[in-house]
Amino acid sequence: MSRLKGLLRPKLRRVDLAVAMLLAVLGFAAAVQVRSTQDDEGVLASARQEDLVAILDGLSSRSARLRQEISTLTATRDRLSTGTDRDTAALAEARRRAQVLGILAGTVPARGPGVVLTLDDPEGKVGADLLLDALEELRDAGAEAVQVEGPVVEGEDGPVPSVRVVAATAFVDGDAGGIEVDGTLLRAPYRFTVIGDPATIAAAMAIPGGVTDTVEQRDGRTVVTRSENVAVTALRPLDRPRYARPTVEPEAD
Repeated sequence: MSRLKGLLRPKLRRVDLAVAMLLAVLGFAAAVQVRSTQDDEGVLASARQEDLVAILDGLSSRSARLRQEISTLTATRDRLSTGTDRDTAALAEARRRAQVLGILAGTVPARGPGVVLTLDDPEGKVGADLLLDALEELRDAGAEAVQVEGPVVEGEDGPVPSVRVVAATAFVDGDAGGIEVDGTLLRAPYRFTVIGDPATIAAAMAIPGGVTDTVEQRDGRTVVTRSENVAVTALRPLDRPRYARPTVEPEAD
């Protein structure tokens, strides 16, 4: 009888536990994805028609730029592999890539169409978290180069404090007010100078529940000014690696 009970009782093996845990993780991930999609749909559903049109136009423009980039890269590949002026083409491509990488790394200035986003904070309620959210929204809207600056502090001489924003930029609340951006203390009003599609970025800043609404809830104010000629002039120092050296690939026999 005891033997029969043992046969009827289900046995949990390690593989069964692993499968159960995997299914639980997949179910949780699916639930989170559905919730995130519903939240995004809710935000878009409450957006104004003109904002949705501007966002769609921006996506179309970005798609066109990506297709143009694909065509350019394909043509460059063909010149480098089969063209008679391969050395000249290789040098021109190296210079182009150096400029692009310099813009991404913040080591060269940039100029182009974009916006100037000003966040005024008369009550001192805008913190580092909100500036980081603003930067993320700018990047999501296609910002290609960004610098953030504050006004000249009264009684202090020197240029307007500004910081070139890169992938590793950090925002930290200052001990005595203001916000430290990569170690530089900035005070309100904070101004983002952004290069990218002006219509797309302006529409992204106006989406309900975004940065503009959050700043207004903290008794602040945002102003977005579009321009066809925005200059990002703040630069990052080019640090030389202390230990890393480029590796020379051995020549094939």
